[in-house]
Amino acid sequence: MMEGILPIYKETGMTSHDVVFKLRKILHTKKVGHAGTLDPSVDGVLPIAIGKATKSIEFLQDAGKVYTGTITLGFSTTTEDLDGEVVEEVTQLDPLSVEMIDQGLAKLEGDIIQIPPMFSAVKVNGRRLYDYARAGETVERPKRDATIYEFKRTSEPIFDAMTQTQTFAFKAVVSKGTYIRTLAVDFGKQFALPSVMSQLTRQSAGGFTLAESHSLADVATEMEKTGNIDDWLLPIDRAVAQYPSVALPDDIWQFVKNGVGLPADLYPKKSERIVITHNREVKSVFEWSDRKQQYRPYRTFKNE
Repeated sequence: MMEGILPIYKETGMTSHDVVFKLRKILHTKKVGHAGTLDPSVDGVLPIAIGKATKSIEFLQDAGKVYTGTITLGFSTTTEDLDGEVVEEVTQLDPLSVEMIDQGLAKLEGDIIQIPPMFSAVKVNGRRLYDYARAGETVERPKRDATIYEFKRTSEPIFDAMTQTQTFAFKAVVSKGTYIRTLAVDFGKQFALPSVMSQLTRQSAGGFTLAESHSLADVATEMEKTGNIDDWLLPIDRAVAQYPSVALPDDIWQFVKNGVGLPADLYPKKSERIVITHNREVKSVFEWSDRKQQYRPYRTFKNE
């Protein structure tokens, strides 16, 4: 049975669900899921989990992400990117200096609170925000915590006198749940300027990079040629690499493999979660229980 993680390069023009739908047909398997939605206008890394590896999706989503893109000052849209309708424009833009741009980006680094855009998949009262937006309805949006580890300018800003806009490229290293579109808008607000995210590529997600990602066309070709993509599938180990690993001997593994906690005297708390391995194979993730004062099973991948 096909099992593992497959980093896919998602092209623009398709949804993350489109990728999953196409892969199910290409790979002839139903158990396929993605870790981290990418908007249709955004390209880049989309980690795909196949078979039992779908149990690792939440861990892939927990990992930070790296983006590159551009911010354009001078107008704003309903969607905070180029897909929406223009709602505000400036008739005469006073271009920002390089120093002002760099200072504005730096102010957004660290722990911040974001309000997700109306055109997003966040649920409020059981409905997606984009459903409210498309129906012309407004609703109070929940605030979300995010961490911006790095937000840096990567190009000289370009001013277009004809359109009265200014654009520059950036790199952002962020925590899960961060909306880069909203970062772009919040950057402009510092200078009382409307702004949008005008281009975005996800360079890294779930610990996987563009360099190790495959296009849907490549996957289809490989399946036609060899009938499998076994050499391209990466182990679950990669999804839980952020946690300390504990290798259990045979006797302890036989004791805990069916849901028993780890003896606290043998494995005292060193981390909220640990990865359990046996015979050099990742078996499960255990989580510390303050009530039980021991590590308890949190997510089991294999117990044979």
